[in-house]
This record gives sequence, structure tokens and C-alpha cells, in this order.
Amino acid sequence: MSTHIEAQAGQIAKVVLLPGDPLRAKYIAETYLEDIQQYNTVRNMFGYTGTYQGVKISVQGTGMGIPSAMIYTEELIQFYGVETIIRIGSIGGMQKDVKVRDIIIGQGATTDSNILRNIFDGQVHYSAIADFKLLDTLYHKALTMIPAKNIHVGNVLSSDRFYNQEMDKEKLAAYGVLGVEMEAAGMYAVAAKHHKRALAICTVSDHLLTGEETTAQERQTSFTQMMEIALQTAKEFA
Repeated sequence: MSTHIEAQAGQIAKVVLLPGDPLRAKYIAETYLEDIQQYNTVRNMFGYTGTYQGVKISVQGTGMGIPSAMIYTEELIQFYGVETIIRIGSIGGMQKDVKVRDIIIGQGATTDSNILRNIFDGQVHYSAIADFKLLDTLYHKALTMIPAKNIHVGNVLSSDRFYNQEMDKEKLAAYGVLGVEMEAAGMYAVAAKHHKRALAICTVSDHLLTGEETTAQERQTSFTQMMEIALQTAKEFA
């Protein structure tokens, strides 16, 4: 048994959706899964397993930030044999053609975190990237479910800080970064270490250029397109 997850052997599926917000995990389980079983309440970081259209799938909250996300990714893979993780979260848009409520798929994850740098003792700037097969599958699922103009694939920024006025976001945007979130780079690194699949799909919750934003309640329960795309993709890897 792991330190932060109290599930017993066999209670967690091979594919897990990872929202940062544990209440989003609860919402997904209660809305989309059948025969659900809650396997984790440690630190109120809720985890559930159920079936989606007959396929066993789990959903586990991770909390905010790279350190927390890496803990749950590591323990799910190392102690519970998870093969595929799909982050479903919110992201702040950084491009003019990216609109609030659009979907961003993180092909790569740039980060200012020293965690990844420390893994390699400062020898390299490790490129945290998604699993291609998982990305390709999810992208084509998304195209059948929502308009192509609302789907964006590319580099995201996994920021160490939420309130980061010093970060030159305009320069990052000029280099093609689509949006800023706080977890993907860490998840990608852990999955790569264990030769597992990882991908982040995020809904644009606010926009750094226009100032438009969604409410906290919307972020918990209304980003249903992202959830359904992730669930349809998860079926292919379960």
C-alpha cells in the first residue's frame, strides 16, 4: 500500500483520469461511472473506480502543483500497476486563437520547476512530452465530438507558481506556448521514468490576454466535453 492512497490491490484500474480537484473526481465518478467504489479518502484526495460503458476506469484527485501531481502519479504506477494516466484539468489560455472553454492537449510541457532539472542533476533540460499513441487517440476522439477550431495541440507551461507576475508570458506565447497549468510536466516525467503513458487534456478556464474567466463551480462540474473525451479515450487503453 502506498503512503497517500489507501486502496487495496486490484481496486484501481489500469487507466486513471487525474483531475487536480478531488471534487471534480467525485463529480466524474458520480456522473459517468457505474458500480462506483471509493477507494481513497486520505487527505480528502478522493479516488474512485467504476465502469464506463462496461470498461473499468478509475479517477483520482491529485491536488495542485507538480510536487503533489508527481506523488499520485508515482504511487499509482509503482504500487497499483497503472499503465495510462490522463490529466483532466483547467488551463489559462495564452494565444489569441485559444478561447475560454476550448480544449488544449499538452503535446509537451515546458516548466520553470527545478524538480525536473534536479532529476538529472542539472546536466540537461529534460523535455517532458506526452505519449504519442495516447495523444493521437485522444485527438482523433476529440475531432468526432467537438469542432476542430475548439481543439488545440501543442506546448503548455507547467508553472511552479499560480501567482507569478515575474514570468514573461508574452515571450512564452511568442514561442508558441498555448496555456499555463501546474501539473503536466511532472506527470510526464514520472510516466516516462516508468515507461507508461501520460497525457494532459485541459479546458481553458480563463484567458491571460482577455481577462475572461469561468467560475470555481464551472471548473468543478461543467467542463463535460473534456471529461467525455478523456473517458472515450480511456476505454481504448483499459
